[in-house]
Amino acid sequence: MALARRAAPPAGEGGWAWEGSGSDGGLGRGAQVLKGKGWIETDGDDWDIFYADVGWIHENIPYAGAASGGLRLSDHQRVNHFPNHVELTRKDLMAKNLKRMKRALEKDGRLEEAEEYDILPTSYNLPSEYALFVRSYKDIKQSGEQQLWIMKPIGRAQGKGIFIVNKLSQMEAWMKERGTEKADNCCYEDYVCQRYIHNPYLVCGRKFDMRLYALCLSYVPLKVYLYREGFARFTSARYNLTKESLQNNFIHLTNHAIQKHDVAYDPNTTDLKWPIRNFKLHLIGEHGQEVADKVYDDIQKLIIHSLKAVQNTIINDKHCFEMYGYDIMIDENLKPWLIEVNASPSMSADTDTDRKLKTGLLEDMFSCVDMENNFGGVCPPRVGSFDLIHDENGIVKSETLSSVGSNLGCCNDRERQNRTMKRQIRAAANRQAATSR
Repeated sequence: MALARRAAPPAGEGGWAWEGSGSDGGLGRGAQVLKGKGWIETDGDDWDIFYADVGWIHENIPYAGAASGGLRLSDHQRVNHFPNHVELTRKDLMAKNLKRMKRALEKDGRLEEAEEYDILPTSYNLPSEYALFVRSYKDIKQSGEQQLWIMKPIGRAQGKGIFIVNKLSQMEAWMKERGTEKADNCCYEDYVCQRYIHNPYLVCGRKFDMRLYALCLSYVPLKVYLYREGFARFTSARYNLTKESLQNNFIHLTNHAIQKHDVAYDPNTTDLKWPIRNFKLHLIGEHGQEVADKVYDDIQKLIIHSLKAVQNTIINDKHCFEMYGYDIMIDENLKPWLIEVNASPSMSADTDTDRKLKTGLLEDMFSCVDMENNFGGVCPPRVGSFDLIHDENGIVKSETLSSVGSNLGCCNDRERQNRTMKRQIRAAANRQAATSR
């Protein structure tokens, strides 16, 4: 753990804290960013921002607050997770909340709006929804459609524990084995069984997904920023659906933690990543500007709808903010699908491009959180590479079924933007000082 205080804060005491071992590069990079902003270390409790891991949040910011023994935070202190962030970041709960939102809209007769929440592949929580899965499997089989299902443990990351099934007998065997583990008192966990996107959009014959970053400053009212940059993560092997390939993770799972272990992977040739701007240029070249713009607009809508689906469930503690890592896949019909949402997206960097992106991401995130109160409680439309995409009490709102007009993947001039923002902040401070004299 590293604690710090703001060097010569403009008003009162200030500080930040960082929790974690830094094994993914996040600790060192985050500390470097904060020191660059003028923050210094301390070993006390006089911090302003605590960038904590989720375990610390669960132990110290419990759902019932201070009454249940949780840490009592001062008004100025901020932490980087909402108490029950798992409602969006755990696979089974995310599916539950999206389904509930869709059903509520359908019940109200808002069918077109409900369709906007069709952003997650058909999902079942196993074993509790096994009977529903079997019914769905048999219905699809009767229709003659091809079907594959991907099994994901609800609480793991980096592709760990994932496998693909294509026969009901495989699921029956898994359920039997899991029941034996439970009876033997072994460690076991629930899974999400999800309809596999068998027709992904391919680039050079390879499957990919997209990692994007959204910053939620508040759920009530909902205030969301989306980072202009991100990257597409490719498989090292060409995509195919032969029976033999179904257990080959280098074909079907895009996680870089898996792909870098392929014997065919050569980091000197490629890091299997593409800036999302490059993918947008690819779409423009293949399908035209209008189609590319719609794909990126739909991705932005997907992110907003996922946050709306949990808006009434998340505990909106005023001390909390959260930067989510979104994993999104596009099918051959150019429809984006939500794969999962990460509460602690990795800040590790294998290349200079990665380091530049993630350092800028952290710098701009801390600017958006605005502990110095440079923005007077108002969300600017842009902070560095973060664009405000939804603010219920502000000028930027996402109207249902409207064209959003996303800046995702647009030309990123964050350094010039930040210089302009700093000049505006200094000018506002000078005007305020002149007025008070």
